[in-house]
Amino acid sequence: MPSELHDQVIPHHRRRRTISAVVAAAMAFVTPGGTVAPVRAQEDSGGQLPIVRDAEIEQLLRDYSQPVLHAAGLGSQNVHVVIINDTQFNAFVMDGHRIFINTGALLQAETPNEVIGVLAHETGHMAGGHLAKMRQQLAQAQTQMILATILGVGAVFAGARSNSSGAGNIGMAALSAPQEAITRSLISYQRQQEESADRAGVRFLTATGQSPKGMYTTFKRFADQTLFTTHGIDPYILSHPMPIDRVNALEVFAKTSPYWDKKDDPALQLRHDLMRAKLAGFMNRPDTIARRYPTGNDGLPARYARAIATYRHGDLRVALAQIDGLIQSQPNNPYFYELRGQALLEAGMPKEAIPPLRKAVQLSRNAPLIEMLLGQALVASDNPAFADEAITILKSALVQEPEAPIGYMQLAMAYGRKGNLADADLASAQAAYLRGDNKTARGLAIRAKTRFAVGSPGWVKADDIVSAKPTPGQSPN
Repeated sequence: MPSELHDQVIPHHRRRRTISAVVAAAMAFVTPGGTVAPVRAQEDSGGQLPIVRDAEIEQLLRDYSQPVLHAAGLGSQNVHVVIINDTQFNAFVMDGHRIFINTGALLQAETPNEVIGVLAHETGHMAGGHLAKMRQQLAQAQTQMILATILGVGAVFAGARSNSSGAGNIGMAALSAPQEAITRSLISYQRQQEESADRAGVRFLTATGQSPKGMYTTFKRFADQTLFTTHGIDPYILSHPMPIDRVNALEVFAKTSPYWDKKDDPALQLRHDLMRAKLAGFMNRPDTIARRYPTGNDGLPARYARAIATYRHGDLRVALAQIDGLIQSQPNNPYFYELRGQALLEAGMPKEAIPPLRKAVQLSRNAPLIEMLLGQALVASDNPAFADEAITILKSALVQEPEAPIGYMQLAMAYGRKGNLADADLASAQAAYLRGDNKTARGLAIRAKTRFAVGSPGWVKADDIVSAKPTPGQSPN
């Protein structure tokens, strides 16, 4: 989808706080053939994460996270929250600038405070420098594992030469025991990080005058869900503390906050409910929406979800009437106008989509994702008179969203409308490069260089793409 809740796939390295990743890192120093192998991050299939982009949801998450980030001293670090299209309840950090949260977590969290609590916990990991510290622990473990492996292999070899089964068993024990000990050490260290992030998160929430109850509620629910699956498992092989122990400790500490019983602001709760309704409307089937938001429910979130489901699966005229009702209820809500524009654009009516999208851009104070959608409508209208406006709007959006392939794709088409083939090729090359299609990007950039004057800004940008090495996840061809 162009802007409103569309998926974007970006290269990534798997999150670092899972039991599988930690154990694999500790156990993969020796390959089955016996050779020493370097540690490498595991990746999901294809090495990519499905990213959901949506102006409304991202703005809400910024409003959730910014006070906490400022309290943690990270307000100037350009940290932003990234939404993963995954139905499981999860959130994690991979670097010092991004907090990832699943759509499943957003859909399951009933209050803003629950999401804010999760974000506060992840901020605790960032503020504590846990990623860097874990890398140091892994590097130290790698050295220990290599030495232990060399000694263990030597013992096995000695046992084999002496034809002593007992000596051979001792050698095998020398191989397995250090691995187990080092793995336990790594996971114990990681449990300490989780407890530290819990306590830091509570402190950040208290500093911002917010309740830590949502964090407790979330982790309590998670503990209840996993209690059966963790029963009987050695607690030392868990990447987090035993759920009940962790939740009990969190409850004691969280209740020391003077804001424990503070409720979410009703206006923020409404925005939260609208966000959940939007996710449901785009991601659930119509029959699921009908059950979750029956026609007898006249609340704004229910009407929002039904309008989205109707435009995606039903009659456009009925959907537009429902969206108009939403606009009448909240005439200054930019995202209702955005929804109307998107519904018209996807129905093949780009000219009719332009007015509501202009209004959405105005009310959202030039949200870049909505600007890109307006730019797409202007380009799709096939009116040469709109080409200059589309170029101006899209370039403005790309200043704030420089890694959005769809923005460059639409910009290339706008330049093409004007017959500006050099800039059209360059924008197309930038879009292909950001998609990970290095071969296509290089070919387009080479052609763009022939159209620009040597040494001009456009020529330099094209040359950068020609000379660029593939980023992780890109084809080297």
